[in-house]
Amino acid sequence: MKQSALIVFLLFVLINTHAQDTIPTHFYVKTTGQLPFLEYGLGDDRLGGAKMTYLDTNVVLKVVDSVGTDYKVQLSRYHTAYVAKSNVKPADTSLHVKPYYLTNSWRVYGNATHDFVVVSMEEKLPYRAVQQINPSRLVVDIFGVTSNTNWITQLKTVKEIKNAWYEQVEDDVVRVFIELKHQQHWGHYISYDSAGRRLIIRIKRQPEKLRIKNLVIAVDAGHGGSNAGALGTKTKVYEKEYTLQFAQALQKYLGRKGVTVYMTRTTDVDISMPDRTLALRQQDPNLLISLHLNSAGNPSAKGTSTYYRYIGFRPLTQFVLDRMLQLGLDNYGNIGNFNFALSGPTEYPNCLVEIAFLSNEEDENKIKDSAFHRAVAKKIYKGIRDWLKANRK
Repeated sequence: MKQSALIVFLLFVLINTHAQDTIPTHFYVKTTGQLPFLEYGLGDDRLGGAKMTYLDTNVVLKVVDSVGTDYKVQLSRYHTAYVAKSNVKPADTSLHVKPYYLTNSWRVYGNATHDFVVVSMEEKLPYRAVQQINPSRLVVDIFGVTSNTNWITQLKTVKEIKNAWYEQVEDDVVRVFIELKHQQHWGHYISYDSAGRRLIIRIKRQPEKLRIKNLVIAVDAGHGGSNAGALGTKTKVYEKEYTLQFAQALQKYLGRKGVTVYMTRTTDVDISMPDRTLALRQQDPNLLISLHLNSAGNPSAKGTSTYYRYIGFRPLTQFVLDRMLQLGLDNYGNIGNFNFALSGPTEYPNCLVEIAFLSNEEDENKIKDSAFHRAVAKKIYKGIRDWLKANRK
């Protein structure tokens, strides 16, 4: 009896183990929409989770878990990330997943305005990019792929790319290095071609003439419409109204200096962050200045601050802050890795300016003064000019 019971138990375990093995432990999706992105983890604050990278559409992702509104995806053997379920769709049944993918030949060339690194691929696989400084370069990890690149054709039409090479840093991660000729990062954009067989890394060149009048500068008046922002302590005026006044003052001042200015909004309207981002992508400015007013529960908090997300864009924010401090405002800091939506695009240097605190009486008295608006515009202009001068050295 005991031997029979043992045999039955072992058969039960064997059958159930086999059944569990046949249950799919993963499935595949593709990114959708115009601004899909990956996050490092599930942590969130008022600005969302920490973003790893934006992705092109129709990038193939392997889903290994579901957590609330997110999927956990396996990028490579040792790398995972999270993607919002709203940013993906089920992969069509025609998708044939290979046990491994290979890169092929590269081409490095330039056109009238940009340089390009083009990596031949077998599928739209996920990637991430990191700006590095000293030396200035862009590093792109392509996940789930092994190199079969045996030649990199480099043409003399390039003007910003100094060197391009790769390393197989893991069995299924190829790392692309793009060394730049100038210290300043002027922007990059990564996408696939329509066939999904070429990963295209577009590098923006440094302008030939580093004069502010030769630039296209985008100015973003924070908030707008139903997104009112902070409320003035004494004036009871919303942030959205003041940011538009500051933006208009900056637009006017830059215009007098011969600068071409693009405004993300000129009236009190609702414009979502994705819509602003896509409009800015269409305009392709040389840089972006986004204007906001700070607020805190502590009424003694005051001062001015500037923000950036990517280390290669930090210098602009430092020069602008230095000039803003000449207005007699307290130094609230230069803040990096900031997860604000308009700090996320990589196509152009961007600087978010928290001009002063609406929640502080002393700062608020300055904020409501139109003469202060003009003074802020002048200091931001001088900060941009200082930054350009530093890049001419």
